[in-house]
Amino acid sequence: MILQVAKAMPTTPWELVLASNFATRVVLGILVVFSIVTWFLIVFKWWQFRRIHRQGDRFFTEMERAGTLQEAYHAVMKLPPSPYSRMLREGMNFFADIAPHVKKEDDAAMTKRTQVEVLRMVFAKEIAAERDLMSRFIPWLATIGSVSPLMGLLGTVLGVMDAFIGIATRGSGNIGAVAPGVAQALVTTVAGLAVAIPAVMAYNIFVSRLTLYAGELEGFAYEVMGTMAREGRL
Repeated sequence: MILQVAKAMPTTPWELVLASNFATRVVLGILVVFSIVTWFLIVFKWWQFRRIHRQGDRFFTEMERAGTLQEAYHAVMKLPPSPYSRMLREGMNFFADIAPHVKKEDDAAMTKRTQVEVLRMVFAKEIAAERDLMSRFIPWLATIGSVSPLMGLLGTVLGVMDAFIGIATRGSGNIGAVAPGVAQALVTTVAGLAVAIPAVMAYNIFVSRLTLYAGELEGFAYEVMGTMAREGRL
């Protein structure tokens, strides 16, 4: 009889999962969903940042080949849409819109300084829009990274409560009766940490890349403004 009980006791993590109670399985199911969402977002955002990097390389290669900003504009507009081409288009459209309204040097309605300030606001708005677009879904990684350990702790508490209720019902308090229930309860804590660790790491990496990306856009905006100044547009 003792040998049969020993064989029935779970000895591996998978056996602990199979032997767990309903509440623990619900928590584990939620953590599995969190894990799937986390890895989907990690792969998706990695692909998105990689695509933007490749688009940037092609864009700046075409920019370097062109002699003037107008030539560069026509060259990069043939490429697939990218944040850099959208910013350049906004800048060129800005001057296309104000050119008919600027008459002479003594025109007080639109001075050179005003043009620079307005163009800076146009670029700032575009940078903010591109940053918001790239940051989409990244906060979900932070949310999952924060909630998953708490979900694991909740499953552990529920599992320990169930184990102690079983001990009280059977009237047995030896280590052999307590250990399986506690081990089953701790499975959710391990699962919660396994979900949270990659989510938090990915969140920090993507936030860092997002900051660099926004800095690159800002630097490109100043480069465009400098080129416009050299060509007499500002």
